Amino acid sequence: MDVLFLLIPLSVVLVLLIIIVFAWAVFSGQFDDLEREGERIFEADGKPLDRDQTPPPGLR
Repeated sequence: MDVLFLLIPLSVVLVLLIIIVFAWAVFSGQFDDLEREGERIFEADGKPLDRDQTPPPGLR
């Protein structure tokens, strides 16, 4: 029973921390354009590789 005096305040602090992090993510624009980030992987970027990098096997 004594452990509840420790676990309840810790769980309240954890919930508040999760709410604060979620609010920060929402207000900083992390969820503004979800489709764009998903499609970005399919676009070819024009950046050349460094000399020590090799292209992936499918792009040689």
